[in-house]
Amino acid sequence: MTGDVWALVHIERAALIEDLAQFTDDQWGHPSLCDGWTVHDVAAHLVDVAHTTRLGFMAALAKARFDFDRQNADGVKRWRGSTPQETLRRLRAAAPRTSTPPAPLDSRLVEEIVHGEDIRRPLGVRRPYPKDAVARALRLQTRTPAAFGGAKQAMSRIRLTATDFDLTLGFGGGAEVRGPVLALLLAVSGRQAALDELDGPGVAALANPVAR
Repeated sequence: MTGDVWALVHIERAALIEDLAQFTDDQWGHPSLCDGWTVHDVAAHLVDVAHTTRLGFMAALAKARFDFDRQNADGVKRWRGSTPQETLRRLRAAAPRTSTPPAPLDSRLVEEIVHGEDIRRPLGVRRPYPKDAVARALRLQTRTPAAFGGAKQAMSRIRLTATDFDLTLGFGGGAEVRGPVLALLLAVSGRQAALDELDGPGVAALANPVAR
């Protein structure tokens, strides 16, 4: 249900804000799991995500000449404050919002959980995410094309089996990938840092961006 998704999204936003409030300026400047982005950049992106509407998304995409990477970079530039504290204030103000781009609503969970890990993992911060929320995000990512950050193409060749949650996804005869549900979500979202937590003959398909 729609309300359930937003409740989960708001929980994740609040948890990340609490973590970010404890970070030093050096930690805000630390590289994230997103290539070329610092923790500060990812936080600014999440402010942009929270403000994005369906019409606003299309307008921003057109302005970026239909280049998604450029659109995201423009959003970071727009919402990144001159200090971490300013960006954190903007994230707090945006956290209760329920606006969304023209995408499945569960994509909001993907944004909050995956980007939450983009920030936390490089700094050694751990969060016990609700596994049902992670599983919901994972289901969507397995149906999302690689061009949009998912692993739809790879799912025709592999099978995902969560070792800490009752969930199996993918082609029945495909090469199996086993591991924690959060690591599976990160791997299908292109985060190489999670691959060490996985095993099985299908891991190579997730490790190779072309194969994904």
